[in-house]
Amino acid sequence: MRKHPLLLLSLLLLAPCSLLSRSLTMSREVMLDKIKGGWAGQTIGCAYGGPTEFCYRGVMIPDETEIKYPEHHLQYFYDHAPGLFDDVYMDLTFVEVFSKEGLDAPAESMAKAFAYAPYPLWHANQQARYNIMQGLMPPASGFWKNNPHADCIDYQIESDFAGLMSPGMPNAASAISDKVGHLMNYGDGWYGGVFIGAMYALAFVENDILTIVEQALRTIPQKSKFHRCIADVVRWYKEEPNDWKRTWTRYNEKYSEDVGCPELILAPGNIDATMNSAYVVMGLLFGHGDFGKTMEIATRCGQDSDCNPASAAGILATMMGYSNIPEPWMPNLREVESRPFTYIKMSLDDVYRQCFDLALKNIERNGGKVFDNEISIKVQKPKAVRLEQGFTGMTPKLLSEGIDKLGNPDSEQNVIEFDGIGITLYGNISCPDRTYEAQLEVSIDGKTDRVMKLCSDFNKRTADCLYWNYDLKDGPHRIEFRLLNPREDANIKAHRIIKYEKVKK
Repeated sequence: MRKHPLLLLSLLLLAPCSLLSRSLTMSREVMLDKIKGGWAGQTIGCAYGGPTEFCYRGVMIPDETEIKYPEHHLQYFYDHAPGLFDDVYMDLTFVEVFSKEGLDAPAESMAKAFAYAPYPLWHANQQARYNIMQGLMPPASGFWKNNPHADCIDYQIESDFAGLMSPGMPNAASAISDKVGHLMNYGDGWYGGVFIGAMYALAFVENDILTIVEQALRTIPQKSKFHRCIADVVRWYKEEPNDWKRTWTRYNEKYSEDVGCPELILAPGNIDATMNSAYVVMGLLFGHGDFGKTMEIATRCGQDSDCNPASAAGILATMMGYSNIPEPWMPNLREVESRPFTYIKMSLDDVYRQCFDLALKNIERNGGKVFDNEISIKVQKPKAVRLEQGFTGMTPKLLSEGIDKLGNPDSEQNVIEFDGIGITLYGNISCPDRTYEAQLEVSIDGKTDRVMKLCSDFNKRTADCLYWNYDLKDGPHRIEFRLLNPREDANIKAHRIIKYEKVKK
């Protein structure tokens, strides 16, 4: 039925605000308070869950196990285990590049900044670093066929900056994530960062956690596995809003298997972005706005139990504001706010200011206005990013494990025969000479596929994956390894060899 123009206007005027583009005005003081809250919450949450990181794989942290937050807790990690804060120093790296080169800073600048930084990295980040050092630049550095960790949590844990630079603008946050997140991730791994960034952006303009979660999920394509996982968590929460353990159980029964990460597939550990984003959401929803309870639930879910409370606490503290973080959590933070993080010359005090400046520029770029005392944000209705999925139609099977001296002439197993569509070798190289770079020639079915450069330097290594290939024709294959430059004090060890079979319909 054709509607009269006045009727259409009246319907629009009566529509919920979330369905309309709208402008929202807040003071500079409030916006800065929210930005500070996001960074502070993330840092507190990371230290809170740090002692239990990957200590509980596939199980909850029991209620009787106390999660402690003693005096000088953050200071301890600053002094003795600075690698815990990979969540934060990766964020700071990207903020620093944007601050130096502007909002149009290219992905190549981001890539070089973290690839050649002195800090340690793991999983998708480290594999991307290796790829970039070998000349494979983004987005190829994060593409799943080049990065076996493409579905891992990495960009999820460092996407906070994208949302904190984009107050009320989830689509602007997604644009940043498109540029930066594909350095190290693809598909569901990238969606983890898009989703977290959108929640941060929405936390500036919404005061209800469920609304923030549901609106942020609109940035994720409905046909993706990631969307299905988070939508289920939201549905189960609505059915039983006071029983997070029931939702945890239902989630793990349905979604606990990973197919990508060479270290953790076919194992109880899971660093997949879908699972760990689900744990962030459980903390946020079942925490019911309580800062401590939110972190505790996200931590007790297990797996990556420092990164998940970091994201949950950062999002909640953005909504609450720095000034409303409960006082018992603050003394430890205040001890370190002015201290630069190890490996990078930025402190929390520095990033509060730099991120605020970038947020103002991003607001103006996206149609908002910045005045002397107030800021007008053109709030964005979340839009789904493009659909991309890796590792589809594949299922992993353990082929063998425990091969020493891989590629050496005296190795007991330099030839592997298997049926399937792909293969990956989880392992590492050890050598007292950190300058040694093993040249491992890999041949498939009688033809050289490539020569893997395996660096014994921790910061230059592949991410614990000696070789992978996901492009094989379904059928029997013979793979041979030959080390071109062997030495007595070096050992290439394949802890596990995993083949991939085609999923049978």
